[in-house]
Amino acid sequence: MDKRQIIVDYLTKLFPNAKCELNGETPFEFLVSVILSAQCTDARVNMTTPSLFAKYSTPQDFVSANLTDVENIIKPCGFYHNKARNIIMLSHALIEKFDGVVPNTLSELMSLPGVGMKTAKVVLGFIFNQNVMAVDTHVLRVSNRLGIVNEKNPDKCSVLLEKYFKTDVQKLHHRLVLFGRYYCKAIKPKCDICELKSVCKFYKGVKNVSR
Repeated sequence: MDKRQIIVDYLTKLFPNAKCELNGETPFEFLVSVILSAQCTDARVNMTTPSLFAKYSTPQDFVSANLTDVENIIKPCGFYHNKARNIIMLSHALIEKFDGVVPNTLSELMSLPGVGMKTAKVVLGFIFNQNVMAVDTHVLRVSNRLGIVNEKNPDKCSVLLEKYFKTDVQKLHHRLVLFGRYYCKAIKPKCDICELKSVCKFYKGVKNVSR
């Protein structure tokens, strides 16, 4: 069995029902949730968005929203000045360019204020079920440790991972996130219970150093 299949099989066994943990009743609400999740936990975002979406749930709502009010609601998510401004600006852009509908292509999504490749691919994968790999800090760390890539740029890493895994990439994204969050952690990774030691570049390096 090749390395790719070993990784896919193990992560599927660990997280058979892996999915995005962010909430959002509509594509627009989900897009806002993803923007809020930058440098913030999904759990914190999910605690904040009910109050936000009770008041503002569509691009039209945000276009007429008071910036300070939006900032005050999303403050627990951090970087609230930039996030509030971007959400209001992208709401304007959605109405002006896409009739208020969240687009389903990478280039169109990335044309919106505050939407980079990672955010766009999370939306494309979860909302539109496209075969894309969004790369956050967990996916970047895990893919480099396993030796799948040797790349520190998340956007370049994303393209390389899509080429490497080819199919079911969107499902694998969520599994890699959870694996990085709970097993292959930045500090004190759980190498002792991980079944990928035989194909892991990071573990082999640690083992050699400890000799």
